[in-house]
Amino acid sequence: AAGGGWRCGRGADGAALRWCITGALCASFLGLGMSIAVLGPTFPNLATNVRKNVSDIYYIFVGRSLGYLGGSVLGGVLFDCMNASLLLALSMLATTAGLYGIPWCKESLLLTILMSVIGGSMGILDTGGNVLALNTWGSEAGPHLQALHFSFAAGAFLAPILAKMALRGSESEELAGAEKTNRSVLKSVPTASPASTTPAPKDHHNEEFLWSYIIIGTYIFFISVFFFVLYSKGRSARDKSNTSVQKGTLAKYHWPLVGLLFIFFLFYVGAEVTYGSYVFTYAVVFAEMTESEAAALNSVFWGAFAACRGVAIFGAAFLSPGTMILMSLLSSAASSSALAFFAHYRASLWVGTAVYGASMATIFPSGISWIEQYTVIEGKSASLFVVGAALGEMCIPAVVGYLQGRFHHIPVVMYTAFATSVMTVLLFPVMYKLANAPQENDLKEVSDSETRKALLSNSRFTEDEEDEEDVREWNDADFEVIEMNDKLKNSLTDTSCRTPEDSPAEVSLQPRLDDVLGDSSVVAGGSPGRQNGNVDWEKSE
Repeated sequence: AAGGGWRCGRGADGAALRWCITGALCASFLGLGMSIAVLGPTFPNLATNVRKNVSDIYYIFVGRSLGYLGGSVLGGVLFDCMNASLLLALSMLATTAGLYGIPWCKESLLLTILMSVIGGSMGILDTGGNVLALNTWGSEAGPHLQALHFSFAAGAFLAPILAKMALRGSESEELAGAEKTNRSVLKSVPTASPASTTPAPKDHHNEEFLWSYIIIGTYIFFISVFFFVLYSKGRSARDKSNTSVQKGTLAKYHWPLVGLLFIFFLFYVGAEVTYGSYVFTYAVVFAEMTESEAAALNSVFWGAFAACRGVAIFGAAFLSPGTMILMSLLSSAASSSALAFFAHYRASLWVGTAVYGASMATIFPSGISWIEQYTVIEGKSASLFVVGAALGEMCIPAVVGYLQGRFHHIPVVMYTAFATSVMTVLLFPVMYKLANAPQENDLKEVSDSETRKALLSNSRFTEDEEDEEDVREWNDADFEVIEMNDKLKNSLTDTSCRTPEDSPAEVSLQPRLDDVLGDSSVVAGGSPGRQNGNVDWEKSE
């Protein structure tokens, strides 16, 4: 990888730089959310721009989704061998170019190509942004990942508002222009038909409405400039954290764990997008709500989703990722059960929708933070997570739409929410078991430590036995000396009885006897008594 190799976590400058990187990533994810969400409210205008009906350009969604998948995979590969700041800057620059070209695109094929380019660059940004946050903050990345995905939700919330603002401005100008045109036409050509006056204002209205793409593109362009500045200084957080990442070890079941999380995100994101897309239709058809009430119910879901992501930024500082996932899964299971079996009650429908939206908010960022605690997450692994999420977003809503068309009397969307919740609840304990499986090195260390303990205990036992044998040998030797001293004393007594008069032998033996008897007190202490006794006995002979 290119760039410098210093660690951003050292000193005040390093801490400030890490916060700058987090701010830039949050700003880029805000633009990512706006880029994705702006397509919905501007879709009819895009169809008008390329002179097609709305039903005839559905393939631009397919093109963007395929580009998103390809960009996620490509970003995972490039992120492991390329400077992170440069890669993110180039991807956002490509997004800017695509957004700038859309308002003047008059061909459906060119529009599809631009959408694919935008999707690919957004896939690179989504993959690289998550990995860059992990590499920058390490074990402290939880709140920052929550902030990234909250920024995405905020961008998706702001895009329709921005489009409506452009629509209102164009409508006011259109009404004023139409009024002036009608007056001039009526004065000059009294027999003019109304149809002859409409095309120009309509095209003007369409162009004004598409200015929202220019605004979003300009915003993303400034963020890309900031990442280019980071690259010019050689201060890529990917390179800074390279050493710490390389020191990490892969989990014993790394790829099975990544594969299960891929499936986990597929069901989770698919359920999230499916419910958000079909709850309006369910409210109108099955709950018999008015369109305004159904729209309010839809807003409750996305509002609770965005609000809970904002709260999770602070909650992640106190709760572990595993705890947050467990709380979300339990809330999701409870709320989806209420929606699947008790949605005919209005209160259950409203409360269940709010709780379900809130429970879905933190799962994706918490899942990435959770798996990072057990194994190394690089570009390829993160790309699989994003691809799983994108496949869920593509496939599950399509399947639900097909089934709902076949079975009109069954609320497929509610049963889908319940089924996906059950799947995620079952998958997480399996992933937790695999993540906590002991490594072979850990097992070897445990066996080595047990072997060392056994050897130590055996050596202590052997030493105790040797000490006891030494004590017994010394005690036996002491008793032998005492017996020799008694024999010596008795022999001297007999000698004194035999010689009535003092002789030189008696005089010479008496002091030695006193010495021997005096040394008997030392005999009880060990070898000196035994050695002295033997020496004196040899001299007396």
